[in-house]
Amino acid sequence: MKVLTTLARLYVDDLDRALPALRELTGQEVGRRFAFGDVEVAGIGGFLLVAGTEEALAPYRDVQATVLVDDLDGLQALLDARGGEVLSGPNRVPTGRNAVVRHPGGVVLEYVEHTA
Repeated sequence: MKVLTTLARLYVDDLDRALPALRELTGQEVGRRFAFGDVEVAGIGGFLLVAGTEEALAPYRDVQATVLVDDLDGLQALLDARGGEVLSGPNRVPTGRNAVVRHPGGVVLEYVEHTA
C-alpha cells in the first residue's frame, strides 16, 4: 500500500461559505464535491472539507486526516505489522473505497482508494 497524498480534514458548517477563502489560499478549484449521507464533502488543494450540522458531523469528528492510497487491500498488512483496529470498512464510497482505522496511540485516519 503506497500513500499518494494526505488531506487535512476541515469540519465546517457551510461549504459555500468556506470554499472561497480556500480557493484564494490554495490557488486551486474544488476537485470533487459530493453528498455523503447527511454531510457534504469537497476536496481543494491539500484539504478535505466535511460540512454539515453539528449532529451530522459528530460521527466524523474523530477522524483527523484522510490518507489517499493506491491499494486499500494493503491496509491489513500495516495493521498486522503495527497494530491498530478497523473502526469502519472497507466501505464503498462515492470516490471508491474507504476504511477508518484507529492506530496505536489513538490516531484515527480515513484511508481512501480512489477508483475511476
